[in-house]
Amino acid sequence: MSISPQPPMQPSMQPSMKTPVEHVPVESPLIAVTGAHKRFPFAWWATRLMLRLAGLRAQYVTAHTGMPQVPVHGIVIGGGDDIEPDHYGGELHPRRRYDVERDRFEIAMIEQALEANLPMLGICRGAQLINVVAGGSLQQDIRPLRRVTSNRRSLRPVKWVDLEPGSRLATGLAVEAVKVNSLHEQAIERLGDGLTIVGRDRDGFVQAIEGRYGFLLGVQWHPEYLFYQRRQRALFRLFEQAVRRNDSHLELHDPQLS
Repeated sequence: MSISPQPPMQPSMQPSMKTPVEHVPVESPLIAVTGAHKRFPFAWWATRLMLRLAGLRAQYVTAHTGMPQVPVHGIVIGGGDDIEPDHYGGELHPRRRYDVERDRFEIAMIEQALEANLPMLGICRGAQLINVVAGGSLQQDIRPLRRVTSNRRSLRPVKWVDLEPGSRLATGLAVEAVKVNSLHEQAIERLGDGLTIVGRDRDGFVQAIEGRYGFLLGVQWHPEYLFYQRRQRALFRLFEQAVRRNDSHLELHDPQLS
């Protein structure tokens, strides 16, 4: 199954001029967390724990389950397989794994969240996909380009990320640099519209992005696996605070199949 080539999508990152999303106070906001359809979704279990520690409920959604049947107050786009290169003008690699159904599903979710200015957190692939939806592109294999950081994949912290002073992430974590894990072989190359780079590793690869409007944060590492670190729990608290400040909800719609 494949998707016909299409130009990069560039939804407006400006606040929507349509009728504002209704603001309804809630005591227990619901977060939609995306991921792959598989038997043991470890990343989902870890993300749910982090969200629960931050006081948020969560529902796991995939291209197989479809969008939540109830309004959500925030979105987490999780990690996983590579994004199909057609979406950003890259080259198809036969040895890499793609999930075109998941791409279509999460792209629809991201577009709706951007339009409604809903708080959104992207993790690894999720950060990359947000960038692609905003019109950006990816470096498809950074392994030959690394000089300081290791190509070894690790769930444990193995490299430092320098944060942009004054950014939401640096201010919220109250640090100038944070040590993170590394599970990626791709990275953001051309930055999408309305996004700002707020973190790089010691090789200069993009590790964190923020949106200029509302709360939009994307990180290249996997904070959900670092639940024992105070700084990583603080990252989820930043998201939780934004969800409660925003205090809006959104009814998500499944993508239309062509």
